Amino acid sequence: MDQSKDNPVNDVAELAAFRPVPRTGVIYVTVEAQKRGFSLDAPEWCNLGQGQPDTGSLPGAPKRVTSIDVRKSDLDYAPVAGVWELREAVASLYNGLFRRGMGSQYSAENVAIAGGGRVAVMRACAAIAPIHLGHFLPDYTAYEELLDVFRRFLPIPILLDPKQGYEFSSEDLENEILGRGLSAILASNPCNPTGKVVQGDTLAGWVETARSSSCALLLDEFYSHYVWSGDQSIISAAQYVENVDEDPIVLFDGLTKNWRYPGFRVSWIVGPTRVIESAASAGSFLDGGGVAPMQRAAIDLVQEEPTLAETGALKTEFRKKRDFLVEGLKEIGVRFDVEPQGTFYAWGDLSELPPSLRNSDDFFRAALDRQVICVPGHFFDVNPGKRRTGRPSRFVQHVRFSFGPPMAVLEEALDRLQSMVSEAS
Repeated sequence: MDQSKDNPVNDVAELAAFRPVPRTGVIYVTVEAQKRGFSLDAPEWCNLGQGQPDTGSLPGAPKRVTSIDVRKSDLDYAPVAGVWELREAVASLYNGLFRRGMGSQYSAENVAIAGGGRVAVMRACAAIAPIHLGHFLPDYTAYEELLDVFRRFLPIPILLDPKQGYEFSSEDLENEILGRGLSAILASNPCNPTGKVVQGDTLAGWVETARSSSCALLLDEFYSHYVWSGDQSIISAAQYVENVDEDPIVLFDGLTKNWRYPGFRVSWIVGPTRVIESAASAGSFLDGGGVAPMQRAAIDLVQEEPTLAETGALKTEFRKKRDFLVEGLKEIGVRFDVEPQGTFYAWGDLSELPPSLRNSDDFFRAALDRQVICVPGHFFDVNPGKRRTGRPSRFVQHVRFSFGPPMAVLEEALDRLQSMVSEAS
């Protein structure tokens, strides 16, 4: 008689084959809020921790897509590299927005479609050789596990200085590349969580430095339409690429933030053809490819005219929310190393609040008591494999506040946070 299923020792042995995977910042705070009754349809909660924009209608924006046609052919697997027509549409969008009059143009072969932002970055990381890969601190929380799971390359942290407003010049980039022997760098631009934007001459310098040093620049541009500074409404390193098949510039974007369709899970990688081929090969064993009907629905969305209309509408509405949230937080004593130049996040410094609220975890839990959600800053102190031990995070007094929700939610949240700080004083 086989008693193995009743033996708790065997259960432990089986479970020992799995390691615990930490929750990313947004998942962690959402689970903690759920323990206190939070749900997505709970009107009494103010979710300033959310990593998605308001997905409703905006004045001047194209009509929201709420139904999708499914073709008979969509019942089959979609190509791992993506539906060809969408690949063509994405390439055309980049050429139209950033490469008019330039001799080297993106084609469908420079684009791979993936099922969400993390999947796109994961595919690229799976295709990276055994190298030193630089990443910035602070940056997107999901990079931590992603940079740890692929053991072929060694992640090297690059420290950004809050006292300098997280500035990082092309000279700084070159020094890091040469001094640390980096062959690739992964970064979000605009940066999640700080809202810092690398643009204009500085971004051109980054691309030139990557090109001259043969260092791949992997840029997460998922917030590239949420730009609150500078002269351009949309930014991308694609503007400064000389040869689309030779320059080591790999870009990530998708419908999630810039088109406000996070539920569609449609993203893309844009880069040299050989990189796209490798990323597609990685997709064949990692995720198998995106969902065909969603990709076909995306084709009309990424045309230039509706893209510019959507961007103009979100800028008008989200700029109001940005200004309202930043000014409101400043009034209750939250400082900013840099006010958001991009994204829909405000990276607040709690160091001048009452002592009981200066630690981001304490602030987070006190806010939960008032049904307000935010994300403690230490989640963005990207530490793959937890190799940096024995010291507290540099961002233990920072919190990321999202102005992704509707204005009414921001107004209510600020009222509650004002009361919380007043009572702690």
